Amino acid sequence: MSPLHTPFYSAFAISALGLALHRTHLVSALLCLESMMLSMYIALAAWPVENHTPSAILTPMLMLAFSACEAGAGLAMLVASTRTHGSDHLHNLNLLQC
Repeated sequence: MSPLHTPFYSAFAISALGLALHRTHLVSALLCLESMMLSMYIALAAWPVENHTPSAILTPMLMLAFSACEAGAGLAMLVASTRTHGSDHLHNLNLLQC
């Protein structure tokens, strides 16, 4: 593992740890997911430059498009859960009551 990859892996690991440990609000879970996607995007954008392969330039843009769709769906779920349950606490959401 090169020293260039260490910040990306550590950012991803810290985001995953935040998602696993701080699951009180839906906003914090979405923020951790977005930071995971951002670290993956930066790592994928730096990979073709490091390896001198111009054929993998499309991959980060495709991931960025999926990340934007994921963010939009997450915000839609946040608004819907806030309207129905009154808050964004994750302990109020129960899939068995749907």
